[in-house]
Amino acid sequence: MRRADRLFQIVQFLRGRRLTTARWLAEKLEVSERTIYRDIQDLMASGVPIDGEAGMGYVLHKTYDMPPLMFDQEEIEAVTIGLRMVRSWGGNRLERAAIRAQAKINGALPLDLRRRFGRVSLYSPGWTKPFSGEFFDLIHAAIGTNQVLQMDYCRLDSEESEQRHIWPLGLFFWGAKWTLVAWCEKRVDFRTFRLDRITALQPADRAFIPHRERDLDAYFKSAGVPADVDE
Repeated sequence: MRRADRLFQIVQFLRGRRLTTARWLAEKLEVSERTIYRDIQDLMASGVPIDGEAGMGYVLHKTYDMPPLMFDQEEIEAVTIGLRMVRSWGGNRLERAAIRAQAKINGALPLDLRRRFGRVSLYSPGWTKPFSGEFFDLIHAAIGTNQVLQMDYCRLDSEESEQRHIWPLGLFFWGAKWTLVAWCEKRVDFRTFRLDRITALQPADRAFIPHRERDLDAYFKSAGVPADVDE
């Protein structure tokens, strides 16, 4: 990694965290702590508003404005395919958000990079999306507001389940299928539901109170897999 790219990455990491140690940065960037200390000093000398000291950690002022976005080729491809996948396989609101995000990125990039974004040959066709985008939007919103949902569902064995009340906890994408993880009041346990098998969905007239024995972390624990936590 070029030093200029490393300095940019350091600012990016600092911007997204409250307190960042040199050791953490060194591990992420695969350099020595001494290199990080030197880079931090150079950034501070150039006017980047970083507070902190060696051994304690560093914080970037929230008011700091980043320079124009710069991406290498692999980052361009990752961002492009990510946005295309959201547009193809997310709900209607996420599709519109992805379009707005792409427009903002294009507006912040120099002409050469905009052209490179347009030439990325990675695609995510959504012509055969097997579920209603409205269901996705309703579930997505309900997760954020702790809204109980009333659902009619058709199981793989064709058995119908009507007016089941669930606590929506998370949406998971498995290639061509979205799955909802929820706490089911009928079964008094965690259940997973494929969005393409939901036949009716509407908000119930109440919200649920988050409970640590019925949240996603508890689901991961019950399933024997580690929770997906960003550092």
